[in-house]
Amino acid sequence: MPIKSTEFIWMNGALVKWNDANVHILTHALHYGSSWFEGIRCYPTKRGPAVFRLDDHLRRIVDSAKIYRAQVPYSVDQLTSAVLETIRANKLASCYIRPLVYRGYAEMGLNPLGCPVDVMVAVWEWGAYLGAESIEQGIDACVSSWRRPAMDTIPTLAKSGGNYLNAQLIKMEALQNGYAEGISLDVNGSVSEGSGENIFVIRDGMIYTPPMSTGLLPGITRASVMTLAGELGIPVKEMEIPREMLYIADEIFLTGTAAELTPVRSVDRIAVGYGIAGPLTRKLQQAFFAIINDGTDSHGWLTLL
Repeated sequence: MPIKSTEFIWMNGALVKWNDANVHILTHALHYGSSWFEGIRCYPTKRGPAVFRLDDHLRRIVDSAKIYRAQVPYSVDQLTSAVLETIRANKLASCYIRPLVYRGYAEMGLNPLGCPVDVMVAVWEWGAYLGAESIEQGIDACVSSWRRPAMDTIPTLAKSGGNYLNAQLIKMEALQNGYAEGISLDVNGSVSEGSGENIFVIRDGMIYTPPMSTGLLPGITRASVMTLAGELGIPVKEMEIPREMLYIADEIFLTGTAAELTPVRSVDRIAVGYGIAGPLTRKLQQAFFAIINDGTDSHGWLTLL
């Protein structure tokens, strides 16, 4: 999806013009993938513009960097102020928010410890990641030939730029074969997640979702949906899911900041249920969108501007 430029980007403590937000070509992250990021949304709720689960996202970016021995030079409170300042400066009531922590320009080589840790926050208008109609009609997905890395090869709990080379391969393969999204398996052949989303599979009224041991990133929207399911009395179980369960599921949906809560209507050209969003998926969508559209937030998930 093309980026719609705004006026300002926050870089290392100051707002700079969009076209002036540049880095040196020898920035460490460009060569070695040494960056950590988040995707966050600000919604135009009936209570006013509000950012969804901002504290949780910013805590995760700090944790992701920490795993790689990178000390973020700002506290979560300072990062919160930076995000809100950037949204206000660009006069946006609704936007996608991209904070990025990265190893900057100083030294070249696999040892990154001599490079500065830089931080930026950008915001821009962004619609439905998988298409505006996907929330209603669902998407067609395939099982990817690319697997998620084993957990002892690269830290999968870190939302790091380097991890998304694998995700790009999954996404490109799916698109080039006529699907909207790819579903990856783990090193043992169990279902892991989409290229950039977590996955939920429903069978006989029970929701199943893969555990962290399958190499997935434990998403913040994923956690939100599990909480909402519990409140609606829908049981959720984390367990390893065999590939063939995707073909006999009653319902499947994907979750993520960008994808929100998107139904899957087919996997490998096999219809999921009746090929439309099922009743439990609809219930969870209604509960989720009531928060981000109406601002009916009993969980403290919204940060109002």
